Amino acid sequence: MNGLKQKVLLLIATLTLLGGTATIMFAAPLTPSDLRITTTQNFKPQLAANTLSVPEPAAFQNVRGRGLLVSVWINHRGPYIFAIDTGAGTTLISRQMAAAVGAAGSGGPIVLGGLSEDTKPTGRATIISRLAIGTRTNDLRPNQRAIIIDNLPPEIDGVLDPTDAYAPFGYTIDFPRGEVSAFDPNLNPLNIRDVPEGGTVVRWITGSGRRPFVRLSDGRLALLDTGSGLGLAVNEYGLAGPRRKDNVRDLGGGQVSTRRGQPSTISIGALTLRGVPTDFLSGAAQDAPLLLGRNALYPFRLTFDPVTRLIEIAPAGN
Repeated sequence: MNGLKQKVLLLIATLTLLGGTATIMFAAPLTPSDLRITTTQNFKPQLAANTLSVPEPAAFQNVRGRGLLVSVWINHRGPYIFAIDTGAGTTLISRQMAAAVGAAGSGGPIVLGGLSEDTKPTGRATIISRLAIGTRTNDLRPNQRAIIIDNLPPEIDGVLDPTDAYAPFGYTIDFPRGEVSAFDPNLNPLNIRDVPEGGTVVRWITGSGRRPFVRLSDGRLALLDTGSGLGLAVNEYGLAGPRRKDNVRDLGGGQVSTRRGQPSTISIGALTLRGVPTDFLSGAAQDAPLLLGRNALYPFRLTFDPVTRLIEIAPAGN
């Protein structure tokens, strides 16, 4: 890279403080060639599902102000506390934890851009040789990519992107049960015609990364983001006027503000959500995505199939 810093665009990492609630929101990076992070269109899991064992379910805690927290072991050491974040695009680990587990950074610095488009902090790519979730022996795919960064919240050692970490398997996040589990999509695929009662099965919209976008009935794309503690987060880019605002600090070093608006009604396929808490973002980048965070997703079980490119949203217990 001739000594130049790599720039990972749209890696959104925000510590949001709303009435004492802190949440982390991430959006996927672009794909520097030396990181070998493949885009959605060309993404193929590193190992075939039939060469790996499906991991056991792992319990998580939905902690107010912190997210979906799960115990993780890295390179035989732990447990460490990771936030499960479907919007991350890649796994992030703190520099302190990376040093403790012997995960050395490689390549040139990676500049992380936040919601506000500031790009002050940097990270470095690394490879995690062994990653276990829930228990010390519940291994996921070996030799996983990650980015080492400096300024995760002190209560969190890392952020786990399940789409990347569980590949080549699909996975389910069951909010009410507090459980994340994996399945083999070649043996038990989702079917767009097999709609659960009170739920929906919709297309996993592809784009410049592997993040799970869905199309709302009004045509807008929304990111299903378990790293966000907001409800429906809408970018107010370019709008002006006095508003009550709460500050948002992002890992790009900048500031974004939010305000709580009137609840919304939105439809995703056959599912209609009423009374969704709606948060408006100001000061965010023009291309910051529409988010559906934990406040909107909590009553449901979410299943992500990377082979059929489908997402199921089902009521708990269905």
